Amino acid sequence: MNNRLNSPHTRFVGSKGESLAAEYLTRVGYRLVMSNFKTPLGRNANGAEITGEIDIIALDGDNLCFIEVKTRMQNDIASPAQAVTLRKQRQIIRTAKIYRQIFGVQQMPIRYDVVSVVLGHFDSPSIELMKGFFDESKFKKRSW
Repeated sequence: MNNRLNSPHTRFVGSKGESLAAEYLTRVGYRLVMSNFKTPLGRNANGAEITGEIDIIALDGDNLCFIEVKTRMQNDIASPAQAVTLRKQRQIIRTAKIYRQIFGVQQMPIRYDVVSVVLGHFDSPSIELMKGFFDESKFKKRSW
């Protein structure tokens, strides 16, 4: 694993971003259900166990929202949302399916949102909510 991704500074930035995102979502009317939901997803091609995580699960009206929070100190190179790659999207979808099975909410309408947090100066972070950032359609198996 990349040491930079697991450094105390990176964990602090991520934790701060998730806290700010949760506060923001509450202000705009979301009802928070759970944060940092983790579950095993299986094993990869090398046999290593894969764990899925969803940063925030919340209700926006009748929609059950699975929310990925991406936090950066600065927005110089790329938007934090650009880090929500197809691989990350697939992992979130798989994790959400397990969550829905565990809690018996398969029939609820769902949405996958992203919250982008740029801390900059801690007194004035920039927070952007992108509702419906991705969906499951591009991951459905096509029949031949």
